Amino acid sequence: MTGAGDFWRRFRRHRSGMVGLVALGAVVALALAAPAVFPGDPFRRVGPPFAAPFGEHLLGTDVLGRDVAAGIAHGARTSLLIACLATGAAVIVGTAVGGLAGYHGGWLDDALMRVTEFFQTIPTFLFAIVLLAILSPTVTTIIVAIAIVTWPPVARLARGEVLALRTREFVQASVALGMTDRRVLVRHVLPNCLSPIIVTGSLTVATAILIESALSFLGLGDPNVMTWGFMIGAGRTFLRTAWWLCTIPGVAILVTVLAINLAGEGLNDTLNPRLRGRS
Repeated sequence: MTGAGDFWRRFRRHRSGMVGLVALGAVVALALAAPAVFPGDPFRRVGPPFAAPFGEHLLGTDVLGRDVAAGIAHGARTSLLIACLATGAAVIVGTAVGGLAGYHGGWLDDALMRVTEFFQTIPTFLFAIVLLAILSPTVTTIIVAIAIVTWPPVARLARGEVLALRTREFVQASVALGMTDRRVLVRHVLPNCLSPIIVTGSLTVATAILIESALSFLGLGDPNVMTWGFMIGAGRTFLRTAWWLCTIPGVAILVTVLAINLAGEGLNDTLNPRLRGRS
């Protein structure tokens, strides 16, 4: 409790981090409240097409008479769900690969890093498009595709942290006491690498949201769920006559990604002892 309280006190002093956390909390609250505030299918027609914002419908309607506000709320659920699950998978895979490579070294390090470099040589977004072109676009396959293209940076970070820690005295003492490599890695090395991995994971969530939105914009999203990228793609033809169809979901993406980056920056400054004074 003392450690958590000390962390929270330091984080609260980081003003931009707090702004990001508050904004992100508002987006999460909107996503959680979407089924209650906007019940039913967000694809259903609720009014006349191209109803302007701040009228009968808060954010107006689109070309088919669908409620834009309902799409924003339900799109927040989709974007956050996909981004968090994909980032979780990427962090788990990347940490496992980087941890094994950094701790054992030798041929295993060379083999795992060559595989990691192979994935990094392929442009991230193009790789995701190819994966979804091969697979049927669903929420599950989108999560898998984003996880596949985002785990290599986590692996390289974890490897670097483990390389720096494996020669430390407490690790050598654990080995001298007869602990197995797996126990030393899991109980003593990886817990001391969590701070930079957590920060990288928080920023990867923002990247995942952008990738998912871009895929949906191109028509490679799940057609059965409402997303911000789908809303922008569906409204781009009417940008001059119905500006809100692209502007409002675009602002939602901007605010969410900016909030995550600000919160991630605050998290980095709080967890990194060399940067704590900067806030």
